[in-house]
Amino acid sequence: MFRFLVFLSLALFVNEGHCFRATLEENGRVVGGTEARRNAWPWQISLQYLSGGSWYHTCGGSLIKKRWVMTAAHCVDSNRNFRVALGDHNLFQDDGTEHYISVQRIFIHQYWNNNNLAAGYDIALLKLSQDAVLSSDVQLAALPRDGDVRPNNYPCYITGWGLTRSNGQISATLQQADLPVVDYQTCSTSSYWGSTVKSTMVCAGGDGIHSGCQGDSGGPLNCQVNGQYQVHGVTSFVSAYGCNYYLKPTVFTRVSAYISWINGIIQKN
Repeated sequence: MFRFLVFLSLALFVNEGHCFRATLEENGRVVGGTEARRNAWPWQISLQYLSGGSWYHTCGGSLIKKRWVMTAAHCVDSNRNFRVALGDHNLFQDDGTEHYISVQRIFIHQYWNNNNLAAGYDIALLKLSQDAVLSSDVQLAALPRDGDVRPNNYPCYITGWGLTRSNGQISATLQQADLPVVDYQTCSTSSYWGSTVKSTMVCAGGDGIHSGCQGDSGGPLNCQVNGQYQVHGVTSFVSAYGCNYYLKPTVFTRVSAYISWINGIIQKN
């Protein structure tokens, strides 16, 4: 079944904040979205890896503690030298607000298995080499309560620098798109994702217009709860038939299913 889904990772050439070319690795930018207001999502980070003396954007992520970033397991299950870019907006330009911190340690969920993609557990924590400096451009993400599940059609936003359409162009600037939640009871039916989706995942979108795409992996699904945006999902996969394939919502790791794991890793390390 796994040939019918694809992860949302991307390789994007950057050098100290300037982007020059892009190559597709797996699967990029928000489809059907609009440019986000500059630093409107200040917990969003760009995860980048070093190759041949240059840095490549591969995934998104969320700053959840001054020294901790949450992302997708499939973004970091390779032996690479990673850094995170905080406070960034335009990957092609020096915004004057971004700064870079290297990744000291990577903690992938112990049950993650890249040979069994639909099993779930697509979540990882990155311990940074130093604390992030918080400002109006860099803020910590709020996480949901343990076990919290948003109801069907609940309004949320995906953010990222991925492709604007399947096989399309990357976005220089951070994009956002509204992706209402599709509840598990609906998303697990045969018309949608069937048994591929698990209760530890969140489906959102599926209208055939808006979706995540290559380069968005690991980034947040932002849902406003009691007046505060919380990161309820970690971007994981879409249909291999197309990022915005009708009735194949973007699938996220459900953060509220992993609160105990997150807290345990941080407390012990």
